[in-house]
Parts: sequence; structure tokens; C-alpha cells
Amino acid sequence: MTAKIRISTDAAPAPAHTFSQGVRKGPIVQVSGQGPVDPQTNEYLFPGDVAAQTTRTLENVKAIVEASGATFDDVVMLRVYLTAREDFPIMNEAYGAFVSAHTTGDVLPARTTVFTGLPREEMLVEIDGLAVVSD
Repeated sequence: MTAKIRISTDAAPAPAHTFSQGVRKGPIVQVSGQGPVDPQTNEYLFPGDVAAQTTRTLENVKAIVEASGATFDDVVMLRVYLTAREDFPIMNEAYGAFVSAHTTGDVLPARTTVFTGLPREEMLVEIDGLAVVSD
């Protein structure tokens, strides 16, 4: 039986609550929801700028994926949570630029986008991810 392994990296923000940045079990890596937080200061960045928040959030997801031993190419699913429907086109453009720049080949991760409230007012976006590690 494969043990669960907590994924932790200084390249992404420390969890504010009782959860891990990510968990790996066998080849499966689940990244907890990330926001636009600076990993060094734990401050929320880019108030009101959903494009910059999306990019920073994806950088945090990528850092946790890489800390697990995976690469961004191993990401099979990303879930995006937005607070405002009108931010979708801006988020989608920033998301597309980041994912395209960090994916080799032509198979991008699957994605779901949900419109919802988020834990902090300054958060316009939160993203979690699932990767399957290639050996």
C-alpha cells in the first residue's frame, strides 16, 4: 500500500489553515486551492487585477506540482474558482497564456471554472490542480 506524502515548498505560500499545500499518493498529486499570495510574505497581491492574480495563483500551483516530483506537463486537471462572472474573459486570457507557456505538446490540462464566493475579499481567483506523475 502506498503512503500519502505531504507536499511542502517555500516556493508557494504556506497553508493558512489545517491542510497541506499538496498531497501525493503513488502517482497522484492533489494541489490544494491556491490564491494570489506571495510565498515569501504571505501577502495577497494585485488587488482588483484578475489577470495578475490568475498568473500568480498558477505560479503557486506549479511550484507545488514541481515539489511533488511532477512537472506542469503532468497536470491533468485545473479547477478555477472566480468571484465574478465578468472576470471570466480576463482570467481565461491570463490562464491560457500561462498554461500554453508551461505545457509542451498540444494536450492542455482539463479545466472547470466555477463562480463562487472565496474566503477573502481580495481574492478574485483560486485554483487547485490534479497531476499524475510520469515515471
